[in-house]
Amino acid sequence: MILDTLVGSTMKRVAAAKDREPYNLMKKKALSLPASLEFRFENALKSKEIAFICEVKKASPSKGLIAADFPYLTIAKEYETAGASAVSVLTEPEFFQGSNAYLTEISRSINIPVLRKDFMVDDYQLYEAKVIGADAVLLICALLDTGKLKKHLSICDELGLSALVEAHTKAEVYSALQAGARIIGVNNRNLKTFAVDLNTSIELRPVVPPNVLFVAESGIHTIDDINALRQAGVDAVLIGETLMRSADKKEMLAQLRGEII
Repeated sequence: MILDTLVGSTMKRVAAAKDREPYNLMKKKALSLPASLEFRFENALKSKEIAFICEVKKASPSKGLIAADFPYLTIAKEYETAGASAVSVLTEPEFFQGSNAYLTEISRSINIPVLRKDFMVDDYQLYEAKVIGADAVLLICALLDTGKLKKHLSICDELGLSALVEAHTKAEVYSALQAGARIIGVNNRNLKTFAVDLNTSIELRPVVPPNVLFVAESGIHTIDDINALRQAGVDAVLIGETLMRSADKKEMLAQLRGEII
């Protein structure tokens, strides 16, 4: 199963990172940084219109290489100029060809919040996310039980990080809510089979209370998709491949936002 492979690879990566910079040192470094209680990421998603989280992604396990030419700073700046509410940056290096350095450089170059998208399996990664410049992290219910989610969310609050808690089933949504998630993202892609169904978000939207931000992730390609999600009451969308494969990302985002036809 690809998810097991991703988790195994991540655990090895975290162990190597701890060898380079031990847990206590990383934690101390993170806690020494200002912990803003503004929670920039979640505040950026509180909008009358659907908010757009635009992804900087070079590759994926399901699609392979997406962007051979990868001027990540230029891409992030284009997203900001085009009206993105936030930018998501892949930091997983083996299967997504991401990098912590990409996130650090992007966070220093744009004024909108940055989400670290990775497979967070260890507290260490939360402290690391703060140190490399993230405003938010992705927490995946398929990898974390309710107790672990609650612990991660507590650490995020201490650090001033927002947490996008990702679910794919009703049971996972309930787990996220029980843990205290303020932002729930429903991944339309099944992480076990990689099959995508946009209706996953539409069907699970009523399960999430209106005071919890709802983000639809994956499988969003057209203005019709956006309109369907808007009608369902979705607060924000996370879009990666559609934008990354577009030759003109600003124009594509404008189309998705309904600004041009």
